[in-house]
Amino acid sequence: MRATTIHAPFDMRVEDVPDPVIQDSTDVVLRVLRACICGSDLWAYRGESARQPGQRIGHEFLGIVEAAGSDVTGFAAGDLVVAPFVWSDGSCDYCAEGLQTSCPRGGFWGSVGSDGGQGEAVRVPFADGTLVKLPADAASDDHLLTALLALSDVLGTGHHAALGAGVKPGSTVAVVGDGAVGLCGVLAAKRLGAERIIALGRHTARTDIARAFGATDVVAERGEAAEAAVRELTGGQGAHGVIEAVGTEQSMRTAVAIARDGGSIGYVGVPHGSGTGLDLSVMFDRNIALRGGVAPVRAYIPELLPDVLDGTIDPSPVFDLTVGLDGVPGGYKAMDERTALKVLVKP
Repeated sequence: MRATTIHAPFDMRVEDVPDPVIQDSTDVVLRVLRACICGSDLWAYRGESARQPGQRIGHEFLGIVEAAGSDVTGFAAGDLVVAPFVWSDGSCDYCAEGLQTSCPRGGFWGSVGSDGGQGEAVRVPFADGTLVKLPADAASDDHLLTALLALSDVLGTGHHAALGAGVKPGSTVAVVGDGAVGLCGVLAAKRLGAERIIALGRHTARTDIARAFGATDVVAERGEAAEAAVRELTGGQGAHGVIEAVGTEQSMRTAVAIARDGGSIGYVGVPHGSGTGLDLSVMFDRNIALRGGVAPVRAYIPELLPDVLDGTIDPSPVFDLTVGLDGVPGGYKAMDERTALKVLVKP
C-alpha cells in the first residue's frame, strides 16, 4: 500500500509501505476513505518537532473496516467508522473518565512504529475503545463524509476549548486563532449558546467562515491593538470566555489580556516556539481560570455526531483544498504558505 512519510524538514513523500495486518486480537484494519493534514503536522514538516526519516504521519481519518481481530465485538468488515486522533483501550480509569488521551495503553497515530492516517489503510489498536461507528449510507455522501471527518480532531478540539472557556448561553466569547481549530471553536461556542463571538483574524477567507459559523464580530488587529479592540467591543471588560487556538507566547498573552475578570481561557493551541511567558500574578489578581490541553475527542464524538448528521453543525467549510494521496506533499506546502486552510485527502 501507499502512505505518506516524512524524511526531513519539508521532505514529504508518498511511498510503498507494508500493508497493515491484524497483530493483536483487538485490532482492526481500516481502509481510509478520507484523511487530512492538521496544522500540528506542520511542526514536523518545518522541523520544529523531531521525526525519524521514513516515519508515518497523519492523525485524522475515517474509513471502512476491512478485517477485525477475534476479540473485537463492536465492529465487523464493512462498517464505516471514524477514528479520533489517538487510540485508547476504552477500559482504563482515564477512558472511563472521558480522558482517553491519557490512556496508558493509548497512542498517537504516526508515532514511531504506528501507522499514520495519510495513507491507504491503517491498523487500529484497541478498536472497540477507539473507533466510533457511522451510518453506512454516509459513505455515499461526499459532503457528509467531509463533515464527519472533522470529528476526528478539529471539531472536538474546538468543543474542548469552548468547554474550557466556560462558554454558556448568553456569554461573550473571543477566539484567538483563525485556523481550523479556532474556526471550530467559533462553531462550538455558537452551539453552546454564546450570544456574542469575537473572532480574531486577518485573513478574509477565514473570517468569512468564522462569520458563517456564528462570529458576530471580527478583529483584524494583533497584539495591543487587538486587545484594545476587544475591550472596546465589550465595554472595557473583556470576554467571559477566550478560546486560545494558536499555541504561541503572543497568542496566550493576548488571551489573558482580553479575558474578563473572573473569566476563563480554554487553550488547545499546541505549544510551540517560545515559552508561554504567563504572569500568574495577573491571572491570580483577576481570577482568570485556565483550562484545556490535548482534547479527548473520543469522549465528545457521541455528543457531536448527531448534530453533524442532521446538519445542525457543518464543519466542512474548514476544508478548502482537496488532494489525492499523490498531492499530499503539495498540500503541506500550501498549508505552510497559508494558501490553504486545511487540506482534505482522498486516498
